[in-house]
Amino acid sequence: MSGVPFVRDFPFDYGRPDRLSERVTRVVARNPGPFTFTGTGTYLVGNESGTAVIDPGPNDETHRSAVLAAAPGPIEAILLTHTHKDHSGGAAALARATGAPILGFDRHPSTPASAPPALDEGPDFALIPDRRLADGDAVTLPGATLRALHTPGHVSNHLCFALEEEAALFSGDHVMGWATTVVAPPDGDMRDYLESLDKLIGRDDRLYYPTHGAPIRSPLPFVRAVKAHRLARDEAILAALAQGGATPDAIVAAVYEGLDPALRTAAALNVTAHLLMHLADGRVAAAGLGRYALA
Repeated sequence: MSGVPFVRDFPFDYGRPDRLSERVTRVVARNPGPFTFTGTGTYLVGNESGTAVIDPGPNDETHRSAVLAAAPGPIEAILLTHTHKDHSGGAAALARATGAPILGFDRHPSTPASAPPALDEGPDFALIPDRRLADGDAVTLPGATLRALHTPGHVSNHLCFALEEEAALFSGDHVMGWATTVVAPPDGDMRDYLESLDKLIGRDDRLYYPTHGAPIRSPLPFVRAVKAHRLARDEAILAALAQGGATPDAIVAAVYEGLDPALRTAAALNVTAHLLMHLADGRVAAAGLGRYALA
């Protein structure tokens, strides 16, 4: 059903720095899993005069040491796409080691009591950025400018970062090259996600660097395919409701053919995000006992 040209094979070695461009180096953390793919790709951007780290990854000493060793110059800033621990868990320790400030959109939007089920390493509730980045804010380094793009959807504090000198975008979990993104309410919002995809469709980036997986080398057709897939899934969910009221789990069983059982919780969260979007616009109504129906 997807029609998205995913890439699930790319060369890397854990802990080994890969120079991807004049300004960009990647180090992959050894935290593979069903929602992190091969692991977190931490990016170092800059040169010998100054470097920024994007998504320092999990709180893992071996990975942190590899990132420090790979930095082409002094680490001046630690940038977060969002506050899930596979992205931000190592930020505080890296800040202590380097003296660099942590920059992000905001703290995590929920609390332990209100957050959705943790699918990987979970939300980073304790982290508060030293500097908050709004949409359009720039982080300037010697030889590189990184501009923040607020892209809520996967989670409301999600940022992408545009490397202006290379027309490249660090896309975090908003667009990943190996799989579609989980949108888990209440932290995530499906309407926000679709609008954030449109924001990228309106740009002319030549390359995406997702935090998980390989670079996306034809980003505009790719992100259009991601949106088309999501809209097709939306129509399938509404068609399932047309057969009668149903719970998210029942819709998953009807719509996600051949789904790995390990991904059922994530799929149900995605379905819930679609249903809540249409609950707000009046196409869907709550039918009691966790069931939904067409309005």
